[in-house]
Amino acid sequence: MDSIPLNWEALDALIIDFARSENLIEDSFSSSPPPSPSPSPSSLSSSSYHSRLIIRQIRRSLEVGDIDCAIDLLRLHAPFILDDHRLLFRLQKQKFIELLRKGTAEDRDLAIQCLRTALAPCALDAYPEAYEEFKHVLLAFIYDKDNQTSPVTYEWSERRRFDIAGLMSSVLRAHMQAYDPVFSMTLRYLISIHKGFCFHEGVSSPISDLTERLLLDELDPPATPKESLYEAPPFDEVDIQALAHAVELTRQGAIDSLRFTKGDLFHAFQNELCRMKLDLSVLDELVREYCIYRGIVDSGCGVLSGMQNLSSSSKVNQSELEYCSSRNTSFEVDYATSKLSDGEISVSNSRVDSSPENIADVTSSQSNNEVELRYASEPTSNREDCSTSDSVHVGNSRTLQANKNRGIVERSKRKRWRGRHDDRELHDVSYSGCSKAELSAITVASMIMSKEQQNLEKHIPIDSTGREDKYEIVLGIRELASKRLAAEVVEEINALDPNFFVQNPILLFQLKQVEFLKLVSSGDYSSALRVACTHLGPLAANEPSLLKQLKETLLALLLPNEDFLGKGFPVNALANSLQVAFGRRLGIEEPRLMKLMRATVHSHSEWFKLQMCKDRFESLLKIDSLKEVNLPSLSTSGALLKSNSDSCIHGSSQVAKSSAAARTSEDGSSPMQASSIDAGDENAILKVMEFLALPRADAIHLLAQYNGNAEMVIQQIFA
Repeated sequence: MDSIPLNWEALDALIIDFARSENLIEDSFSSSPPPSPSPSPSSLSSSSYHSRLIIRQIRRSLEVGDIDCAIDLLRLHAPFILDDHRLLFRLQKQKFIELLRKGTAEDRDLAIQCLRTALAPCALDAYPEAYEEFKHVLLAFIYDKDNQTSPVTYEWSERRRFDIAGLMSSVLRAHMQAYDPVFSMTLRYLISIHKGFCFHEGVSSPISDLTERLLLDELDPPATPKESLYEAPPFDEVDIQALAHAVELTRQGAIDSLRFTKGDLFHAFQNELCRMKLDLSVLDELVREYCIYRGIVDSGCGVLSGMQNLSSSSKVNQSELEYCSSRNTSFEVDYATSKLSDGEISVSNSRVDSSPENIADVTSSQSNNEVELRYASEPTSNREDCSTSDSVHVGNSRTLQANKNRGIVERSKRKRWRGRHDDRELHDVSYSGCSKAELSAITVASMIMSKEQQNLEKHIPIDSTGREDKYEIVLGIRELASKRLAAEVVEEINALDPNFFVQNPILLFQLKQVEFLKLVSSGDYSSALRVACTHLGPLAANEPSLLKQLKETLLALLLPNEDFLGKGFPVNALANSLQVAFGRRLGIEEPRLMKLMRATVHSHSEWFKLQMCKDRFESLLKIDSLKEVNLPSLSTSGALLKSNSDSCIHGSSQVAKSSAAARTSEDGSSPMQASSIDAGDENAILKVMEFLALPRADAIHLLAQYNGNAEMVIQQIFA
């Protein structure tokens, strides 16, 4: 699984979109804010930020039992909720319980007033069962909240607060189109598929420690359709089954979800995904760790110090974290403004300025087509070869000195990690209807988060300065490699660690390939041949698997005017491999998010091979971009570049596997599906799936046994 290729540049774009959408990063040293980009699908997730903050505040108010505050916020920002008597009835019933919970005579009188003026009128026309629920909740006058055997135990339960808060969040999110950033939804989807795949295959997950902490088991209640929508025409069975299997719904649950969105499959899918709860504190740690490793944000002194030891004991209550994550917010945002939707989410064309090497600029359309060199250069023995060698002398690094000489100009290309905890802006949040106690709760929560942040940043290891220097060295080497300065990379690494290329000859061969092709393209044939004789030849002699690639590399001499490096040689992928391999030599482990993404994307591919179909939602969530690591076929120099592609993908003495076997065909069908799908048409497959409640793969296998006759399959099963 560690060798699974992944397009890290595509992941960079998703991560930056997420961090910007959540206001987690800002320009480090910029004196003026960046120009506002024109509205685009990729920036729509940012436009829903204020709406998401409003929803978080409403959720928090409901979770602490301040129903009046929640209703005031709804009246100000989402009055349509109060026009729905189904939802208003639930709010007023909870308000009645909360008034009784306070226990004073005054609050008891207010509860009776709430019954007469608000709850009883709503019960008459909210929904058919509402009046029975109204009579039932009156028992709260008789049975105390501490009576665990009473018939109104659930009404008294504080769990009910979270249920109604989750329901309101689901409804508001859908109506205000305030979906979470793409990466957040992608992560939910991939983790849920990974868990399902591991369970189906009966194997333990290698990343269970992360997935269990990151994706919580509980779900928000679904947004339910109005009764008038029950007369909606039937939906396409293909959509019903796709939604049901994608987010583990019953068939009826999928139909209800589609009814709520009036048949819009993709909005229904996003609604269901956002019901899954992520631990934001864990997610932010993973994202920050990845951003520092990739050079997206400035590391700063000690910024990584607490990341590897994040423990549940040091985390604040999740509801407090979400509540305190508000920043840059004015709750006077007009609902019409916050109506901007990120429903059509896309980051493939996002232009990310001022990040190192324009890292998230997916302009490098080549980046989506680069062959992943991720583990091409890793030595066989992880511990001995990847440990920090005594021969690595960080202080002698010319790359480090050059980075320091560039100073603030170079560092300004990176972002500054801002995080979710900014008490100054939390104090600026103002909205009507909140009690003094609620405002005090905000202050206390923000102080807790501020204290946690300070403790994290003050926990600086003894060698923090040296660690930051090591990060700068590794990022500098990656930058040199991405600029095709192969000779400089080799010289720098040899000066730091003379044994590195002894243990990683494949990486040295690939760097010398870059140097050779660059010299040939410039017309310096004598220097190119010198590189081939001095380096490429001896390396190929010691590593027989490189001999064929050496021969095909020499074919570049027949095409002297071709710029092979500009036509798709995976330079950035080589740079990424160097970062990982040399980073480990310096004691810098790759971020946990990389391991998480590799494992979940691999499970996604394997799961849909088993299902024998294409994932209808992978493009929406940019999963297809994460998998785009194949080079385009080129005409004249196709053989040479394909050879380079193979060498970079495998980068070891292992037997190369056909890329066709590892990837699905262009239409999304796996090789297995291509031979089995003929067992029956799509309608027959869906019929068997629906009647027998079977997964798609099992339905196809059954149809294959009965010549594609769905009726015969069903008869045999029930015979």
